[in-house]
This record gives sequence, C-alpha cells and structure tokens, in this order.
Amino acid sequence: MKVQLVALSLTLVGSCATLRHTKKIENLKASIVFEDSQTVKTYLNTITEDDLKSHVYTFSSDDFQGRRAGEIGHHKATKFIKDFYIQEGIKSPLGSKYYQYIPEAYFSEGIKDSQNVIAYIEGSEQPDEVIIISAHSDHEGFTDTDIYNGADDNGSGTAAVLEMAQAFKIAAAEGYRPKRSIVFLHLTGEEVGLNGSRYYAQYPVFSMKNTVANLNIDMIGRVDDAHSDNEDYVYVIGADRLSTQLHYISEEANEQFTNLELDYRLNKDNDPNRYYYRSDHYNFAQKGVPVIFYFNGEHEDYHEPTDTPDKINYPLLEKRTRLIFATAWYLANSKNRIVVDKDAS
Repeated sequence: MKVQLVALSLTLVGSCATLRHTKKIENLKASIVFEDSQTVKTYLNTITEDDLKSHVYTFSSDDFQGRRAGEIGHHKATKFIKDFYIQEGIKSPLGSKYYQYIPEAYFSEGIKDSQNVIAYIEGSEQPDEVIIISAHSDHEGFTDTDIYNGADDNGSGTAAVLEMAQAFKIAAAEGYRPKRSIVFLHLTGEEVGLNGSRYYAQYPVFSMKNTVANLNIDMIGRVDDAHSDNEDYVYVIGADRLSTQLHYISEEANEQFTNLELDYRLNKDNDPNRYYYRSDHYNFAQKGVPVIFYFNGEHEDYHEPTDTPDKINYPLLEKRTRLIFATAWYLANSKNRIVVDKDAS
C-alpha cells in the first residue's frame, strides 16, 4: 500500500508540473501579438521577387568569380554590398568603411585578408540592443574550367538581407524606425570554417550582451527532394535551443504573414547532418545569443558549378524573406527583449 501511495504521489506531482508547463506555454503564446500587423504588411510587401532576382543574378554572376574569401571576386562582391548600402542611405556602425577587416593570419588554407560587411539602422528607443540579420557572402571560387557561382549558396541569403535592409530603411524614413537597432551583417569565410562569424563573435562591433538575437540565412532559394510535393516550406533550425520565446515568435510571424510549413526535422539533437553547428549562427549561439537558422536543405547543385541563378525559386525566396522580416520586426519592436531560458551548451 505504501509503495502504491508513493507512486500515486509521484504521478500527481508529475501531472501538476506538466499542467503548469502547459499553462506557461499557453500564456507565452498568447502574449505574442503583432499589434501593428497592417504596418508590418505594408513594408513586408516592399520585398519583391523581382528585386530579389536582380540581386541574385548580380551577386552570383561570373564577374565575382565564385566569391572565394580573400580573392578578387569576393572583394568585388563585398564592394557591391557596400555600394548598395551607401546608395540606400543605410549607414555603417564602422563609419565610412563598412568593412570589418580580418587579417590573413586569422585564416588557414592559404586564405588571404578578407572582410565582413556591416550596415545598420539605429533604434529609436533602445539603440544599444541589436538584432543581427546575417548571411555569408563567400563561396567556392573557380577552377580552370568552372565558376562556382553559388546562387543559392549564398546569393539567396545575401539578396534576402539586402531586401530586408531596404524595407526597414523605407519604414524608418516613413516614421516607423525600429525601437532596437537592426544590424545587417555579411560574413566572409563561412565556407572555410565559419571564420567571419567567429571573428565577429570574438571582436563584436556590438557587444554580445546587447545582441538580442541572430537571424542567419544560408540557402533559402531552392526546394530539396523531401519537399518536392510541397515547396512552401523552410527549415527552421535553432529557434528553441536558447529561447522558448523566440520559437513561438517565429511561429506567430509565420501564421500571421506567410503560412509556410516550418520544418523542424533538421533541428533535432540527433540530426546526423548537424546543421545547427554548420553555419554562422552557431558562433553567436556559443556566446548565448538566441538564433534562428533558415535553410532550404541540400540539393543536387549544392557546392557545384551548376548552382546558378536560373534555378532559384523566386516567389518562394520572396515568401521566406518576408517571414524573416516579420520575425525581425517583432524582435526589434517588442516592449521587452526576448528571454534566454536555456543553456547555451
């Protein structure tokens, strides 16, 4: 009888704990509201497939020679990014140079000096708190016979960041400046060991303590084999690893504005691909910054010279970019910054 009573007591305690957790999640979800949803839609709609297409075709053209970090083609590519921000009137926290230079000694494999590109829109109320939207700008370079244009990897992510920057700039000019600062970070050396993000995390322009979240984009322009019957998806990786709140903000942004299938299968701890550890967001997560990694999965042209701009699904790239924009809008304008409630390890 005593054993039965102990077992019953443990069951009741477990049930109560489950109920408390369920109620806590319900309250959290109920608290996430886009009170300015019509405003979000107005600026979200400035992100268009035509503009994205123009950026991808330019950024993955032969002129940039496959954008290998430290080489002439990548220098040209980062100048293209810098010139875009100057043309749009989007400033850099680094002043006129826009570049965070990374010395050759920081790299391996014979990589020469390279640079991250950083622009931002300063927040109106909590300018020292920042949301970082990132994408890597480098790719595999070229051989005697082929150029690795990297349209999806990562022309798609680069185009998305440029379009979101323009949308936030238009909003700010029309009286909707974000409360927190939004940083647009184009990282070098991802393909050779996440070097650009590792350098930024080690020598941050904005302190990691004041970095609210990192939304990282690496390949969002294609459809993988697992979704051949339903292309309206994006893999979401890492959203719940450090902040429960970030996960539900992402889901609410999707429900309100894009209705994509948010696929979490690659976020599992036992995912053999280990994508959570394989792109630039991971260097932020190691510093305790909540992250989301947006990804379309690998395809037959991954890291091949056949990854060309004509194969990008531009309507889908538009929809995915709009999801990230809406998520960033909420993070930048919510009353309180998101809570980190899980261990970085």
